[in-house]
Amino acid sequence: MASFKFAAAALVALGGASAWQTASRSSFVPARVAQSAVKTNAAYNAVSRKSSLSMVVTDPTEQKGGMFTASNAENRRVVPEDARGRPTMKIVYVVLESQYQSSMTAATKRINAGSDSMAVECVGYLLEELRDDDTFEQFKKDVADANVFIGSLIFVQELAEKVTEVVAPLRDQLDSVLVFPSMPEVMRLNKVGSFTMKNLGQSKSVVADFMKKKKQEDGSSFEEGMLKLLRTLPKVLKFLPSDKAADARTFMMSFQYWLGGSPENLESLMLMVGQDYVGPIKESMKGKEKLVMEEPVLLPDKAIWHPVAPDIVFENNESYFKWYNEEHCPDAGIDPKTAPTVGIILQKSHINTKDDTHYVSLIAELESRGARVVPIYSGGLDFSGPVEDYYYGTNGKPIVDTVINLTGFALVGGPASQDHKKAASVLKKLNVPYMCAVPLVFQSFEEWQASELGLHPIQVALQVSLPEIDGAIEPIIYAGREGATGRSVPLADRVNLLADRAMKWSNLRIKENKDKNIAITIFSFPPDKGNVGTAAYLDVFDSIKAVLKQLKSEGYDVGDAPDDKEAIMESVLNDPEARINSPELNVAYRMNTDEYYELTPYAKDLEENWGPAPGNLNSDGQNLVVYGKQFGNVFIGVQPSFGYEGDPMRLLFAKSASPHHGFAAYYTYLEKIFKADAVLHFGTHGSLEFMPGKQVGMSGTCYPDRLINSLPSAYLYAANNPSEATIAKRRSYSATVSYLTPPAENAGLYKGLKELKELISSYQGLRENEARGPAIINSIVSTAWTCNLDKDIDDLPDLETYDAKNDTVERRDDIAGKVYAQIMQIESRLLPCGLHTVGVPPSADEAVATLVNIAQLDRPEDKIEGIPRVIASSVGRDINEVYRGNNQGVLVDVELNEKITEASRAAVRALVAQSTDSNGRVKEVKNLFDEMGSMFGGMIGAKKPWTQAIIDAGFPSVSEERLQPVFEYLEFCLKQVVANNELPGIMELLNGQFLMPAPGGDPIRNPDVLPTGRNMHALDPSSIPTGAAVEVAEDVVRKLLEKLADENDGAYPESIAFTLWGTDNIKTYGESLAQVLALAGVRPVADSLGRVNKVELIPLEELGRPRIDVVVSCSGVFRDLFINQMNLMDRGIKMAAEADEPLEMNFVRKHAVEQAEELQVSVREAACRVFSNSAGSYSANVGLAIENGGWEDESQLQEQFLTRKGFAFNADKPGMMEQQADLFKSALKTVDVTFQNLDSSEISITDVSHYYDSDPTKVVEGLRDDKKKPMSLMADTTTANAQVRTLSETVRLDARTKLLNPKFYEGMLSTGYEGVREIQKRLRNTMGWSATAGEVDNFVFEDANSVFIDDPEMQQRLLDTNPNAFRDMVTTFLEANGRGYWDTSEENIERLQELYAEVEDRIEGV
Repeated sequence: MASFKFAAAALVALGGASAWQTASRSSFVPARVAQSAVKTNAAYNAVSRKSSLSMVVTDPTEQKGGMFTASNAENRRVVPEDARGRPTMKIVYVVLESQYQSSMTAATKRINAGSDSMAVECVGYLLEELRDDDTFEQFKKDVADANVFIGSLIFVQELAEKVTEVVAPLRDQLDSVLVFPSMPEVMRLNKVGSFTMKNLGQSKSVVADFMKKKKQEDGSSFEEGMLKLLRTLPKVLKFLPSDKAADARTFMMSFQYWLGGSPENLESLMLMVGQDYVGPIKESMKGKEKLVMEEPVLLPDKAIWHPVAPDIVFENNESYFKWYNEEHCPDAGIDPKTAPTVGIILQKSHINTKDDTHYVSLIAELESRGARVVPIYSGGLDFSGPVEDYYYGTNGKPIVDTVINLTGFALVGGPASQDHKKAASVLKKLNVPYMCAVPLVFQSFEEWQASELGLHPIQVALQVSLPEIDGAIEPIIYAGREGATGRSVPLADRVNLLADRAMKWSNLRIKENKDKNIAITIFSFPPDKGNVGTAAYLDVFDSIKAVLKQLKSEGYDVGDAPDDKEAIMESVLNDPEARINSPELNVAYRMNTDEYYELTPYAKDLEENWGPAPGNLNSDGQNLVVYGKQFGNVFIGVQPSFGYEGDPMRLLFAKSASPHHGFAAYYTYLEKIFKADAVLHFGTHGSLEFMPGKQVGMSGTCYPDRLINSLPSAYLYAANNPSEATIAKRRSYSATVSYLTPPAENAGLYKGLKELKELISSYQGLRENEARGPAIINSIVSTAWTCNLDKDIDDLPDLETYDAKNDTVERRDDIAGKVYAQIMQIESRLLPCGLHTVGVPPSADEAVATLVNIAQLDRPEDKIEGIPRVIASSVGRDINEVYRGNNQGVLVDVELNEKITEASRAAVRALVAQSTDSNGRVKEVKNLFDEMGSMFGGMIGAKKPWTQAIIDAGFPSVSEERLQPVFEYLEFCLKQVVANNELPGIMELLNGQFLMPAPGGDPIRNPDVLPTGRNMHALDPSSIPTGAAVEVAEDVVRKLLEKLADENDGAYPESIAFTLWGTDNIKTYGESLAQVLALAGVRPVADSLGRVNKVELIPLEELGRPRIDVVVSCSGVFRDLFINQMNLMDRGIKMAAEADEPLEMNFVRKHAVEQAEELQVSVREAACRVFSNSAGSYSANVGLAIENGGWEDESQLQEQFLTRKGFAFNADKPGMMEQQADLFKSALKTVDVTFQNLDSSEISITDVSHYYDSDPTKVVEGLRDDKKKPMSLMADTTTANAQVRTLSETVRLDARTKLLNPKFYEGMLSTGYEGVREIQKRLRNTMGWSATAGEVDNFVFEDANSVFIDDPEMQQRLLDTNPNAFRDMVTTFLEANGRGYWDTSEENIERLQELYAEVEDRIEGV
C-alpha cells in the first residue's frame, strides 16, 4: 500500500512545483519525474508534512460584510519598477476566473525586465469584484488611463452591463480592446485597428455567419465556433494584403495566445499589441525593426494529460495506456488488470496556465487508492468529443468505471449555452456514474468556509444547476482560490471525500451483485406511533416488496426476505402497532458508546445540543439502538427523526439543532459496521438532507456531508417534488429516482351533494312548471343549507322565510346556477386516489384520468389547443367565457361546462381504449395516426373514435382537423404515462450505471416529467420567470386586485404577505415569483442569452394602479434553489421604494419611508421585503409543533414563525441571510391580505403541513395596530380555469373533496396501515389551519367526527388497521375541542375520551 502513497506524494509535489513556477522553459513540458523508489519516497516525505490545505495562504483582504467576494484587485497590479525611459503600456483585464493572474503577472514582469521597446503596467479584476462600489470606482479610474482592455468569459448579465458601461464610452480613446468569448454586448466592444465586432448578434457578419453554420452542422457552442474559426482563418488571412485582414489576423492570434495561457504566450500577446497599436510605442519604434513574435505555443485542442507523463499530452488512448499501464502503474503500485478506472475531465486553461495543483491532488488521491485515471481536456467548452474519443477501448466498450468532471461546467457548452440533450445521450452511451465537482471560482477558500450560504449564487446557477440537467450528481467543492495569487489550491478533506466517493461508485460497477450490501432506509414522520414507512403518496412496504423481488432476480443476496407486504412490515416493526420509544421496533444493532465515539469522528460536536451519548433518543439507556431488519446482504433500517419535534424550546431556535447521537449512530452503522455499498433512501422524504449546514457546497463540518460521508446514495423521490429532491441531490449527494404519484381522478359527489346534483337535473327539465319548479328549488335551498353551502354562496336564501313560488324564474335559475357551480367545483376537483407502488404503471382507467387533465390545457408554444377550447368553439363559444360564467353561477354556462368536461373525458377514453388489453392495462400504445389507416378511414368517411365520442356527447360540429394536434400529443403522453422505469432506474444506480436525467414537476403541466424512474432535476434558475409565466401571473394579479377592490369599495390593499415555494415555481416556471414582481409594478427582463437577471419598473401610467407593497416569505427550499431570484425581487422592490412617485400611488415607497423613520435606517434598507430561514435551516417549525402536539398556545407558534422566518435577503449584501426580526415585524404589521398559490391537484392545503407552517395570518393580526385579521386568499391554478378563493373556501373545498369524501378515505383504507395514517394526517393538518389562520368551519370537524367516530364499524376498521394512527385521530379531535377550534356536544367528547382509554389499552396489550 505504501507505494500508492509515494506515487501520490510525487504527484502532489510535482503539482505544487508546476503550479507555482514561472520558469523560462516551454510552458507545457513537465519535468521528468525520476521513477526510482528512493526519489519517490523523498518526494513523499517532502510533502507529507503539510496537507494540500496548508497551501492556502491567508487572504490578505478583509471580508466586507455580506459580500461573497472580498479579494483585492491590487494583488493583481504590476507597475514597472524602472521604466528606463521606455514608453509604458497600461493593460486592464477582467476575467471570470483567476487562473490567468499568475501568467499575466509573470508575462508583465518578463517584459519589464527584458524588453527594450516598452514597459507594461498591468492590473486585473475578477468579474465578481465589480459588484463592490469601491472596486468599481477604481476599475473606472484604471480603464480611463489604460491603453489596452482585455476581457474574457464575461457571462453574468448585470456585470457585463457594468463592464460595458465603463469601457464603451472610452472605446475610441483605448488603443485596443480585446474581448474573448463573452456576452454579445461585451464582444461588440472589440477593437483591433480596423477590426471590430460591432454587428455581432445584430446583423450579417462573416464571423456570425461562420458561427451559425458551424452550430447548425454540429451543434457546437459559440466558443467551439471561435476555435474552429481560429484554426482556419489566420492561415487564410496571412496571404491577404489589406489592413483589415492584418487586424483580423492580430485579433485571432491574440485569442490563440490567450488560450495558450502560459506566461510566454501572454508575453507575445502584449508585445504584439503594444508595437502594432499603442501610440507611444509605435512612435518610439519608428525606424526600428519590429519584433517577430513566436508562434503561439499551443497544446492540441483535446488530449489526455497526466502530470508525470514524459510526453506533453497523448492524442490517443493507445499511446497513453502503453505508457500508463507499462511504466506508471507498476511504479505506483497499481494493478492495471483489476484497478477501477476513473475518467477525469479538466479545463485546458488550468493546464495552459500551470494552475493545476487541484487536478494533480485528486489524481494523486485516486491513484493512492489503487485506481487508474484517464484525465482528458478540451480546448473549448464541449467535452463530449474527448469523452467519445478517449473513454472507449478498441473494442468499442467503455474503459472507465466512473467519470468526474472537474470543470464544474455542463458537459456541452459550459457557462454560455448548453446542449443538455446531447450531453445526456453521450453520457448514457458511456453508462457510468457521472460526478460534477466544483472548484471555487468567485470566493477564496476562507470566504466559502465562513459563508453560511456556501457556494456563490452565480456558481450555483452555472456549475450546479446546469450540470444537473445533464444528469450529473454530487456537486462537491474540491478546490479553493488562494486570495493573494489567485491560484487554485486543493481542499484536502474535500479531495479525499471526492476520491472516496468516486471509488465507491466505481465499486458498484465492478463488484458482483451477490456480494453487494444494500441498505434500504425508511422514514418515520412524525416519530412515534403508527408512522414507520412514511413517504408522500407511496405504499412503502408494497414498494419494498417489489424492490426485493427485483434485487433477487438480478442476483443480489436477499436471504430469507418474505415476498409478502405484511410479513416485511411485521419483520421491521416486529409488531405493526409500532411505538418507536419502546423496544417493539425490531432492534438490528446495539452500539455501545465506546464504539460510537471511536467510529463517529464528529460525535463530540453533537454534545453541545444533546449532551454526552447515548442520550434518550434511539437509546436503551446504555447503548445507541439501530432499528431495522437484515435479510442476507440487504438491511431495511428506520432513519431516526430530527429529535426536537416535541420540545417547544428547541422549536423556537432560529437555527436548527445538530442531529442527535442516535441519528449519527444510524449512518455510522450503515457505513462502518454493516459496510453498505449503497444506501437507498425510500420515498419523500427523510431528514438527512435538511440537517444544518451550508445551503449548497457542503464543507466537512456540514451535517448532511458528515452523515452520508462516502456512502453512494440513491433516493426515491416523488416526481412532483423536484425542489426537495434537488436539496437531497446537493446536500446529501443523492442520485434521485423519481416515482409516480397516484393518478388524479375527479372527487365525485356523495350524500347531500349527490342529492343536490339530482335535484338540479330535475329542475332543468321542470323549470317552467309553476308547481314542480319552485318545489324543487325549495328542496335545493334546504339541502344546500344541510351541506353547509351557505358559507360559499353569499346570497343563498334564508331557510326559514324563503319560498320559491314567490320568486321569479330568473332568480330561481340564479339560485340553481350558483348551487350547481359549487357542486361541480367539488365534483370536478382532482383527487389523487390511493398510494403508488414502485414499478406498477397506472391502469387504463388511471391513465384516462391523467390524460383528461393534460388535454384541458392549451399549449400555444407547441401550437396545441386543449380539447375544451376546440369543443366550445364548435358551438360558437370561447372556453374562457364559459369558465367565467360557470364561476359566476350562470346556469347555462355551468351546464355547458359540465357537458364539455364529459365530452372531453369520453374522447380521451376512446383514445386509450384502442390500446387497452383484456386486463384493463395498456401494454403497448397503438399508433393511431399511421398514414395507411388515416387514408383508409378518410376514404370511407369514418371519424376517428375520439371525434365520434365528442359527436355522441352532443357536439356534432366539432372539427376533427383541429383535434388532431392535441390527440397526437395525448398519444405521445400515453406512452410516457404507462412506461415503467422505476425499478430499472433503481437498479441502474445500484449497478453503477448512468441514470438518465428528467425534469421534476407536475406531469399535467409538463408531461416531460414522465416516464418516472429517472434522475430528477429542477430547472435552470436563470430561465424563470418565463414569458408565459409572467402572462399567467399578471392575469392572476388582475383577478386578485379586482376581487379585493370590489370587496373594499374600490380601494386597493396597500400590502400583501406572500409565500413562495420551490416546487411551485419549478412546476409553473416562476408564476408566483412573477406575481410578486407584478404587484410591485416591476417587470423581469431577459438578457441577450435569454436568461432572466434584470428588472425594470413599469411606469405608473402603464400600470394604471398603485404599486402594492409585498412582504415575501420564501421557503428554505426556495432560498436554496432560487437565491438569484430573491436577488431579482429585492432589486425590483428597492427600485420601487426609491422611485420618486406620489405615496398614494406607491405603497412600497410609502411604507419604506415610514419604516426608515421608525427604525432609523435608510429607505433602501427599510425596503428589504424578501425573508426566509437562516441558511441551512428550513420551515417555521409550526408544522412540527402541531403534528407532535407539543405547543402551549398560539403565541408560541407565532413567535416561532417570526424568529425562524425573520432572516432578510439583501441584494446589497448577497453573501448572507441577516436576522432582521424588527424589520420583518414592521413590514408585516402593514399587511392587509395574506396570499398563497395552489398550483397542483396532487398537493393541496391539507395534504402537507408546509402551507399552514408558513401562513402568517394570525401573526399579522397580532402585529397590526388595529388587531384586525387580514383577509386570507388562495390562487388556484390547478386547472385551466384559474380562480382566486378565500382561504376558508379553499379549506372547505379540500375537506369536502378529501377528508369527508368516501372516494378518498375508502381509497386510502384499501391500502391498509399507511392509509389510516394518511386520513389522520389530513385531519391534523386541517387543525393546523385553525391554529394559524382560524379559517376552519365547525362543521368540518363535526362531519369528520360523524364519519370516523360515530360509525362503530368505521371505528373498528381504523382500530384494527393502524391503532396508533387511530389514537392520533382521537387525540386530534380532543385537542381541537380543547383549544377552542371545535364546538361539539358533551356526549361526543365523552365518547372520544372513552375511546382514547380503550385504544391505549389495546396498544399496551392490556
